[in-house]
Amino acid sequence: MSPAESDSVAAPAKRIEFDDPHANMQEAEVTRVRTLRGGWRWALVVATAVTILLCINQQFSLRFFLGYTQLNTEYFYLLIALMLPFTFLIFPGTGSAPLDRIPWYDILLFVVTFACAILLMRSVRKAAEAGWEFGGAPTDVIVAGIIMWVALMEALRRTGGWSLLLSVLPFTVYPLFADAKWLGPFRGTQSTLEQATSYHVLSGESLLGIPIQAFADTVIGFLVFGTALMMTGAGKFFINLAFALCGTFRGGAAKVCIFASGLLGMMSGSIISNVLTAGTMTIPVMKKSGFRASYAGAIEACASTGAVLAPPVMGATAFVIAQFLNVSYADVALAALIPATLYYIGLFMQVDSYAARHGLKGIPRAELPKVWDTIKDGWYYVFVIALLIVMLLYFKRESHAPFYATALLLVLNQLFSKDTRWTPTTISKFLEINGRTFVELVGILAGCGLLIGAFSMTGVVSSLANDLLRIAGDNAFLLLGMCAITSLILGLGLTTTACYIFLAILVAPALEKLGLNRMAVHMFIFYWGMLSSITPPVAIASFAAAGIAGSPAMKTGWESMWVGSIIYFIPFFFVLNPALVLQGPSPYLEALGLMALVGFGTLFICGGIQGYQAFVGDLRKAGALEWPLRGLLVVGGFVVATPGGGINPLSQMQVTLLGLGILIPTALVALLLVRRQALAPSNRLHAP
Repeated sequence: MSPAESDSVAAPAKRIEFDDPHANMQEAEVTRVRTLRGGWRWALVVATAVTILLCINQQFSLRFFLGYTQLNTEYFYLLIALMLPFTFLIFPGTGSAPLDRIPWYDILLFVVTFACAILLMRSVRKAAEAGWEFGGAPTDVIVAGIIMWVALMEALRRTGGWSLLLSVLPFTVYPLFADAKWLGPFRGTQSTLEQATSYHVLSGESLLGIPIQAFADTVIGFLVFGTALMMTGAGKFFINLAFALCGTFRGGAAKVCIFASGLLGMMSGSIISNVLTAGTMTIPVMKKSGFRASYAGAIEACASTGAVLAPPVMGATAFVIAQFLNVSYADVALAALIPATLYYIGLFMQVDSYAARHGLKGIPRAELPKVWDTIKDGWYYVFVIALLIVMLLYFKRESHAPFYATALLLVLNQLFSKDTRWTPTTISKFLEINGRTFVELVGILAGCGLLIGAFSMTGVVSSLANDLLRIAGDNAFLLLGMCAITSLILGLGLTTTACYIFLAILVAPALEKLGLNRMAVHMFIFYWGMLSSITPPVAIASFAAAGIAGSPAMKTGWESMWVGSIIYFIPFFFVLNPALVLQGPSPYLEALGLMALVGFGTLFICGGIQGYQAFVGDLRKAGALEWPLRGLLVVGGFVVATPGGGINPLSQMQVTLLGLGILIPTALVALLLVRRQALAPSNRLHAP
């Protein structure tokens, strides 16, 4: 849709527009949270401001502390001291705890946690010099460490729920009885309570390990950028642009949903905020266009799930992956590019087939925002995103990039936007929103860090990898299947980040020992752990979308699995050939060919799933052969999309020919039956 075309129609009385630049700041009431007021709110605002300034000081080496060079471990503990205590104020301890006031015991937990974090922060320099993490720490440090250990587990329970606590807690205390015979393959080096506490709170492998390092080095900057982007009107711009470009196509409302949620997700990295932002606008329009409520909710849930998959700004897990692999965040973002693209292409194909099968039209042009007017309102976002991408991919400065991009965004916003210019009130709201996000992430990441420390202490990971290989009989496909099922099951009870950390420790080494590419292995684990957001019984994205759509939650969850089914296949594709995550000797050229094959195969997978095959027609016209043909289209499409070579015993040519051998006769039979039915006037089909 060109600007000329969009301007050629007279403006109607009311256009579809998204006008709330702060809409994504709605609370995702997945857990009960307490809104801080008065002095406590200002304490959170100040603590958040100090956290951001500390991060800027550390990343840019500004030397805020005159005459004093801060160690990384001291910096990490300062962040914990500033953010972790607020967990007990924002997240109530029980379902019956008051939300309108803060009980005395939560204030006590706040004070004790802050005091212990400061004491440990003041001890880590001496601990590094004297080797206290391996024993010999003073009694006050040990006591503070035990209290911090308990506080971390309670913070984990409040932020992640009982399932996360019960998954992590046994492993954090596991070093205390690691030599027990009944542990079998988990048997390792045993530690005393003093040794375990010292290692957990003073070493760089546990509390101060990979998750908190990722948060302190890169996550803070990207969260600040994402919040600033949304609070300068990006939600309005991206959604209006999606309506202007895609609204008139077949099933246009759903395609707008995918496009808008993809654009927003690239910036926010948050699945739930994506659902609440785009879904409040796209779901009602989809229902009005003829999509049933549960299907509209499912499309939004699947489109928003891409928020943690699509670069440049992905979820917190992507930064943890970078720390685990000891690579730059830009490398992880590049690796995610092709899988995310294939996922959204698959969603578009699903929606197009569904719309064609059910005769769903686009939105009239007169009801849509104009392309040129939309671009005029938000043109400066293009320069901000360009700066971010250049800083990430060309200069490789992922810790600096979000701060430069945020600075440019705020300057341009103040100069060119009348509606979203920031005031002191906006700044305090910005800090409060970031603070609440920081608090939740620190509560989860710090607690999960103890999981890494426990396995590091006992030295059991290497032997466990060998045991898994022995169970799988060195069969890569069996081990991948075991990993996928385990990831999905763990993901049902854990956050994506916690699930990834579990499997990166336990399963990834075994897969790597089989010779699989490290980046592909870690992305595989990440994808399968994330699938719980659309997979019942948890399906948090689907349930949030169901609330907006007014549809049954579980029905929306099952529809989400159906609509987003391509995402269950994609991880296997890039493990079989890591060129799809831009790994290997000549990945770019090879990736283009593989993308074409996966895209071609996906066209038939979606056609089979939805019952309408592009270039063939509505498969209901095939009569009794409809379901056999649909099954063959899915199988043939999957075979064509599957990379050959590597651990696959068939070459790429053999795999492709086998897939075409299934697809060509199936498509021809389907085409013949559909055309014959269309030519029979007495057998007219009425869509339900």
